[in-house]
Amino acid sequence: MRSLIETELISNESPNTKERLLYIDNLRLLIIVLVVSIHLAVTVSGFGSWYYIYGAHLDTLSTVWFAFYQSFTQGYFLGLLFMVSGYFVAASYDRKGFGWFVGDRFKRLIIPTLIFMIAITPFIEIVELGNKPGGFNLVGFLSRTGPMWFAAALFGFSLIYGLFRLIGSKPAVVSKQETGNQVPKWKQLKPTRGLAISLILIIAVFAFLIRIVQPIGTDILNFQLCYFSSYIVLFIAGIIAYRNNLFTKISYRTGKRWLITAIALGFLAWFVLVAISTATRSTAALQGGLTWQSAAFSVWESFVAVSMSIGLIAVFREKFNRQSKLVKTLADNSFAVYMFHPLIIIPVTLLLSPVGLYPIVKWLLLCVICVPLCFAATHLVFRKIPLLKKVL
Repeated sequence: MRSLIETELISNESPNTKERLLYIDNLRLLIIVLVVSIHLAVTVSGFGSWYYIYGAHLDTLSTVWFAFYQSFTQGYFLGLLFMVSGYFVAASYDRKGFGWFVGDRFKRLIIPTLIFMIAITPFIEIVELGNKPGGFNLVGFLSRTGPMWFAAALFGFSLIYGLFRLIGSKPAVVSKQETGNQVPKWKQLKPTRGLAISLILIIAVFAFLIRIVQPIGTDILNFQLCYFSSYIVLFIAGIIAYRNNLFTKISYRTGKRWLITAIALGFLAWFVLVAISTATRSTAALQGGLTWQSAAFSVWESFVAVSMSIGLIAVFREKFNRQSKLVKTLADNSFAVYMFHPLIIIPVTLLLSPVGLYPIVKWLLLCVICVPLCFAATHLVFRKIPLLKKVL
C-alpha cells in the first residue's frame, strides 16, 4: 500500500541511509487521528464548518478549550503533513521522471478524490443527512472534495514541482545510494534558529496578505486559501529539507525545546491575544483584514506551525522510530481513514446527538468511539474492496 504521503523510498528508506523512516509513518498516524478529533470538535463546538454540527451552547471553559484546541491544531498539523510530503516528492521524481511521477500522483491522489466527490459526498448528503438531491452544478460538484481537498492540493503542488523540474535544469541521474546527496556537504543548510525564524516570518507575511482578501472562514471550491501560506511554504521547506538532509540534523534536545516552547508559549500568546481582542470587541479582526490582530494571529500561527513541526519531527525520530504490529496496521490504514472518516463519524455523531453530556466530555467520548471505529472499518471493509485496494 502506497500511503497519502510517500513515507518510503521504494523500501521506506531514509535519503542517506538504510534506516526505515518508521517515525514518519507514526507521525502521519498521529496527524490522521488529530484530523478525526478536529472534525469531532467542530461537530460539538460549532467552531468551523463541517457536514453536521450540534449547535449546543458552550460554557466559558468549553469555549476556551475548543477555540484553543482547534486553532492550535489547525496551526500545525496539515502544514506538517505538507512538509513531509514535500520531503519525499523530490526523491519520487528522481526515481520516476516526470511522466511516471505525475501518473502515480494522479492515481494515488486524484482518483481517490474523484471517488469521494462522486460517491461519498452524495451518500453523506442524501443518505446520512437526509438532504434532497439537487440538480448538477459544476461549482457545487467541484466543492464536494470534503477533506480530500488535501489530496487535490498535494497533487497540484506536486504537479507544479514536476513542471519546474521538467523545464528547469537537467534532472540529476542518481542511484538509490546517492539520493539526497546531490548538494555538496559544504553547501548544505543546517537547521539553525535563524532559519526557523526566517521560515516563521515568511509564512506570517504571506498569511497576513492572503487574509486581507481571503479571511479565515472563507473558501474557494472548498480550498481555504487563508491557510495556504503555511501549506505552500512548508511543502517547499520539505523539499529543501530533503536535499539538505535536515530532518536527521535536528537534535533531539533542540526538537524537545521547540516542542515545549510551542505548547507553553503558544497557549500563553493565544490566550493574551484572544483576551485583548475580546475585551476590545475585535475578535473578528483576528480572522483577517488590515488589522494588527490579523498580523499578530498570523505570526502566532506560523510560530506554532514551524515550532511544532521541528519538535515533532525530532522527538518522533528519536523516540518513536519503531512499530508494533498493531501500530503498523494502523499506519497502513492512515490514508483510508483520512478519506472515509466522514462517512463513519457522521452517523455516530447523529446517534449521540440527543445524549446530554458536558461538551468536552461528549467530544472525548466521540473520539474514543470514532477513532477505533474508523480504523476498524477501513482495515476490515474499505481496503478489502478491489477498486479501492488499488488506490489506497
